Amino acid sequence: MTVHVPASQFTRFEVRQLTPTIGAELLGIDLSQDLDDAMISDIRAALLAHKVVFFRDQNIDRAQHLAFARRFGPLEVHPATPRDQPDPEVLRIAHGPNSRGVENNWHSDVTWRAEPSLGSILRAIELPEIGGDTLFSDMYAAYDALSPAMQAFVCTLEAEHDIARVFAKRLNQDIEKLHEKFPVQTHPVVRTHPETGKRGIYVNTGFTSRILGLSKKESDWLLEHLYSLAAVPERVCRFRWAPGSLAFWDNRACQHYAASDYFPAVRIMERVTIAGDKPYFDPSRGLSVCDV
Repeated sequence: MTVHVPASQFTRFEVRQLTPTIGAELLGIDLSQDLDDAMISDIRAALLAHKVVFFRDQNIDRAQHLAFARRFGPLEVHPATPRDQPDPEVLRIAHGPNSRGVENNWHSDVTWRAEPSLGSILRAIELPEIGGDTLFSDMYAAYDALSPAMQAFVCTLEAEHDIARVFAKRLNQDIEKLHEKFPVQTHPVVRTHPETGKRGIYVNTGFTSRILGLSKKESDWLLEHLYSLAAVPERVCRFRWAPGSLAFWDNRACQHYAASDYFPAVRIMERVTIAGDKPYFDPSRGLSVCDV
């Protein structure tokens, strides 16, 4: 279901929607300044309405990036962050001639955690001359696209999410030892958003390993079907990065895909991630038109 937010709701900045269903640029905000609580509340409201919001022409450093993210909650430390790195809450994602981008798949971040992230704020550090866009897909719209019978079925299901699918090789760690630190987690296939109450698909190609209660063949088929819902253009916005750009996405409502079309050029980003809560499904909330 598309959420249209009246322009009059936000009087201190301009909202420029990228698509009817997902993505908006927030214009007229200076993140180098100390923002009051009312402004932070409005940014959060815009995030909830548009699933991902973007800021342009921001002249901020790492400390200001961290300070802005902390206004929305406690921050996570990703296991891929080097132990000796200052500011461990910052995940540096750097690619160039010796490292081709590997984030070019539809995914939600850290769903292998018991309490996956609320969202992330990504800041451009160094960009290729062309390419390296990030795409975002609306998981509410993905759920709404299912038939009523399929909606009823998938709302009863749970799936496993496994860090080892991606990070065993990337971190060069033994799978069993990695699972000792980060056990495989079970989350609902359809998640109720804790703030909006809406329903969204909550499986992704990066970390979801299987759907419980189904045979492997059934699980594989259903996961592929649900994964494919993210790539429909009508549910996707595409953000072209520029110096001073930031993206802030709601990890509970959308998936993202970093286009790795710029190799061997250099692309360096820094991500700060806000801790979230345990996913759940509430059958009394987020009813679609077909349920009432």
